[in-house]
Amino acid sequence: MQDTFAPFARPLYVMLKPIGAACNLRCTYCYYLEKSHLYGPGSMPRIDDRLLERFIREYISAQTTPDVLFTWHGGEPLLLPLSFYRKAVALQQKYAGGHRISNALQTNGTLLTEEWCAFLRDNNFLVGISLDGPQHCHDRYRLTATGHPSWERVMDGVRLLNKFGVEWNAMAVVNDYNANHPLEFYRFFKGIGCRYLQFTPIVERELGHADGRHLAQVGEEGAVASYSVGPRQWGSFLTAVFDEWVRHDVGQIFVELFDCMLANWVGVEPGICVYARQCGHAAVMEHNGDVYSCDHFVFPQYRLGNVRDYTLVEMLYGPRQSQFSRLKRDGLPRQCRECRFEFACHGECPKNRFLTDRYGEPGLNYLCEGYHSFLQHVAPYMDFMAGELASDRPPANIMHHIEEIEHQNINRKTTNQQ
Repeated sequence: MQDTFAPFARPLYVMLKPIGAACNLRCTYCYYLEKSHLYGPGSMPRIDDRLLERFIREYISAQTTPDVLFTWHGGEPLLLPLSFYRKAVALQQKYAGGHRISNALQTNGTLLTEEWCAFLRDNNFLVGISLDGPQHCHDRYRLTATGHPSWERVMDGVRLLNKFGVEWNAMAVVNDYNANHPLEFYRFFKGIGCRYLQFTPIVERELGHADGRHLAQVGEEGAVASYSVGPRQWGSFLTAVFDEWVRHDVGQIFVELFDCMLANWVGVEPGICVYARQCGHAAVMEHNGDVYSCDHFVFPQYRLGNVRDYTLVEMLYGPRQSQFSRLKRDGLPRQCRECRFEFACHGECPKNRFLTDRYGEPGLNYLCEGYHSFLQHVAPYMDFMAGELASDRPPANIMHHIEEIEHQNINRKTTNQQ
């Protein structure tokens, strides 16, 4: 059946990078630091006041729902002074027009102070903290510009957020090192009181460019970077964390990836584009007003235009972005289309689809083997939780039925082998 493009079916969403790729850290695996090469050398980038006001006014007026979410990203957005965000909040109230305004900010946490945390609390910001686990995991790749560890400064920031009652969640990058410590990784976050955990696998390929960039973009060949998590390693990591979570923490700790899988299991659109059937509904605006299709596609060929020349509606609901959103579905190779778990991952992010499948078709995800083994393992548990939801019961009931599910699974495997 042909997909129908319904442009106003979901809120318009643009992640703003008011300071571009500028950052006080030099994380080895960061894919965004090198985006500064797209704008040439010069002083630290920063959105100007007129463009900030224009974006806020237009972003609010373009929404078709009462709730408007602003997301401040980078680089490191806290490199901008607190006065900048006070001005932004005042502009949001000026142009709210009856909308309910929410703010989320992603930070490495090293620049948080009591003054910052008081502001974030008073204005109900949700803060995402980039934290890769316990100290030996985090400091493996998340270093300062002078090559020093950053974990202790991040943890100081977390303590301040807790002191001031700021709502926060953790964003962890899973790499070739911390993926080998899944239970220590997960229990660390549980131990510091983190109830909302997002983790994303790092997969990058290296390829030099004339402008100074060193990472391959979509469609280019390049060797997988050494810090990338391996396919089997990723599957083992997910399985180990899931087995701990499903026995002890369902309904208490929310792991975004598991929530997305369960959403797909019951036929509800997941909360993030990575595991959705289509992508393209989460764009990015750089400090100079350039709008790109996606945070992972900030390349010249995916530039939709500039907000000074086109409206956000024209760019995000225009033909180029609608075509981009269909690429995820249309680009699935035969192996994916035949897979019984395609509904659960939808091929994951197109950025990571650079392998050929068993039929020789391009577009297989680098992490496919890991996802498949993980999904095969969790299927009985997902089936149970989906059944609980269908019966208006909490999925957390699964924690009282683990032995029963595992016994049924063993019997099923035995029957299939006979």
